[in-house]
Amino acid sequence: MNEQLTPDKILQTGLAFWASKTLLSAIEMGLFTELSHGPENLDAIGGRLGLHPRSARDFLDALVALGFLNRTGERYANTPETDLFLDRKKPSYVGGILEMANHRLYPFWGHLTQALRTGAPQNETRNGGPGIFEALYADPARLREFLAAMTGISHGANMTIARAFPWKDHRTFVDVGTAQGDLAAQIALANPQLQGFGFDLPEVAPVFEDYVAAIGVADRLRFVPGDFFKQDFPQADVVLMGHILHDWDLPTKKMLIKKAFDAVPAGGALIVYEAIIDDDRSKNAFGLMMSLNMLIETPGGFDYTGADCAGWMKEAGFSSTRVEPLVGPDSMVIGIK
Repeated sequence: MNEQLTPDKILQTGLAFWASKTLLSAIEMGLFTELSHGPENLDAIGGRLGLHPRSARDFLDALVALGFLNRTGERYANTPETDLFLDRKKPSYVGGILEMANHRLYPFWGHLTQALRTGAPQNETRNGGPGIFEALYADPARLREFLAAMTGISHGANMTIARAFPWKDHRTFVDVGTAQGDLAAQIALANPQLQGFGFDLPEVAPVFEDYVAAIGVADRLRFVPGDFFKQDFPQADVVLMGHILHDWDLPTKKMLIKKAFDAVPAGGALIVYEAIIDDDRSKNAFGLMMSLNMLIETPGGFDYTGADCAGWMKEAGFSSTRVEPLVGPDSMVIGIK
């Protein structure tokens, strides 16, 4: 007899934005940072966050039911996960990407149907504003927030690359589109023999320099200012591009891969990583939805499979390629010259 069909998954996914926005508002108001000092009762936490008496109990109890808060008697406390990852004062904070999701992506995704029908971005550019990168790089405070968000979403993968790739065979590397420099910093921390470069637009320099100094690897990492559309990549044994290629259309992707090929010696490597879609395009839902996010955010960007990327690498001249999983939805595609 057939199992009884239920609409549970349909309804749960269709209303998933309820849970998402409940968590995002909690992060926006700094709830988990407030609770990092210890458990609080309803009135104390409601007063500090400015919650209306009508909303406070339902809001906090919803976060209990969703698994983001614990409640003992009348007192609310962080869970081990929210305490580690959502307290703004801890270096393990991953909320930067979620803050950006709250104030940018959440409203933009309301226009997904229009993006699907027009193929046109639905972000600030929709109403004639500047593109995401122009707007970010023009505002130092927003740029810092964005670069920290990129570290939040990449940190686990960065630590894995620093250990999983055979770095012993190499001496130098360049991280293209380095942002805060976490990938470069993690590689340098795990491999004392390496010297590295972070390559990005000049506005990123102070953020990179502060970050690598705080981690204690400033003596082996140097920032190289430049625009990868206008300049060649710095020469190095290994070129890395994390969460870069998916921002651009196919001709630009191929141009960047060719620049990486030209920057490395024979035996050198290109490492590309992001939420690489599985070759069957049926399992990595995050990677596929990230590609829809690129539809909303960029004029031509899209995510791709490991096989797609390996093909572009071969076309640029790389002799062998392989795909290796990292953490969560992220994988790396490695091309050897």
